[in-house]
Amino acid sequence: MDQPLKPPTEARVAQPAPAKPRSRKGFILTMVIMLLLIGGVVWWTRQQTGQQQSGPPGGGRGGGAPMSIVAETVGKGDIGIQLNALGTVTSLATVTVRTQISGYLIKVVFKEGDEVKKGDLLAEIDSRPYEAALAQQQGQLARDEALLKGAQVDLARYQGLAAQNAVPRQQLDTQTALVAQDEGTVQADRAMVKAAEVNLAYTKIISPLDGRVGLRLVDQGNYVTPGDANGLVVITQIAPISVLFTVPEDNLPAISKRLQAGATLPVTALDRSGATKLADGSLQTFDSQIDPTTGTIKLRANFANETKTLFPNQFVNVRLLLDTHKDAVTMSTAAIQRGVPGTFVYLANSDSTVSVRPVKLGVIDGDRVEVLSGLQVGDHVVIDGADKLREGAKVVVRSEGDAASAAGAATGPDAAKDTGPTKAGGAAPDGSGSGKKRRSQGGQQQ
Repeated sequence: MDQPLKPPTEARVAQPAPAKPRSRKGFILTMVIMLLLIGGVVWWTRQQTGQQQSGPPGGGRGGGAPMSIVAETVGKGDIGIQLNALGTVTSLATVTVRTQISGYLIKVVFKEGDEVKKGDLLAEIDSRPYEAALAQQQGQLARDEALLKGAQVDLARYQGLAAQNAVPRQQLDTQTALVAQDEGTVQADRAMVKAAEVNLAYTKIISPLDGRVGLRLVDQGNYVTPGDANGLVVITQIAPISVLFTVPEDNLPAISKRLQAGATLPVTALDRSGATKLADGSLQTFDSQIDPTTGTIKLRANFANETKTLFPNQFVNVRLLLDTHKDAVTMSTAAIQRGVPGTFVYLANSDSTVSVRPVKLGVIDGDRVEVLSGLQVGDHVVIDGADKLREGAKVVVRSEGDAASAAGAATGPDAAKDTGPTKAGGAAPDGSGSGKKRRSQGGQQQ
């Protein structure tokens, strides 16, 4: 028996399997790897930065070659409290020489730039008109004196006759008045003669003070009058001379107290750069009021200026010594370091190591600074080579002679080949470290 035919089986189409969700464990592993990579990069960067800051091997504790430094012995000495300011040189007397009479300028005696004394002849004006005027007044005086003498003789005669009642009383009184009138005329004539003599003296123009003659303003041959605006020449007193400068009003009480106590406050005038001393003087006085717009007060210092280094209207740097601290503990400003501990120095120990020593500083005077606490006389502080030091670093102390030789080599013909600043300094033989200006690498710290 035939079996029935079965329909053909349809081919099944393969369906793609659904995507499995990402494993949570794989995601965590990926994140851990990324964090490790980031941590490694950060660690490597810090290591490189630490090596750059710590310098070559040997700069740290237990390193290789020790660092070379220059040390200075902390000493004791006087240190001054100084005020720095900007000042202007001002003459104590400036005179524009003008003629007192009118006339032709017939002679100019002075030369531009001459140093003249009070009473020296500067120029001459034609004196002939004034000589004639004087002669005329002298003649008038002689005539009036003769009239007075005659009137006095008549008065004596009338007085004798009046005693005998030979003349009227009125005639005697009239003669007395005439004598008084002639006496007044003679006195006026004598005054006119004196005025003519003064005008004649004005024909010779003399210097009214000691000073320096400026540029000539009128040439010989010109007709000059008292109304000329420019005058003949300007004379300026150079020695002595003064400097006007200003300081903050907060410094006024200390300055006033010192002046009232009779102290002489030294003042030093320096050039525009502040490196060269021009002259030494003393504080004279201060102004009577404070400038409210700037909060400063003006002071005047006098200078002998014998060498003529100060000139009127010259700008100078002024250094006023207000007070002096006696027997203070001092060191070079090149030893000052600033960082996390605050203000500190590197102390050179006897075992060829350095240690950090915080210090409290006081007054700074040039390249010396007062140490209030933290150091004692005889301690050795690093003034050169401290830029790469740290606590406990091994060091080799150079002598002052080696430092000076290095400084001399740096200033020689091949100094331009040096790519970094050269340091010089060292401990002074007496331990005071004074007199030599030392600068640390990167500039002097104050």
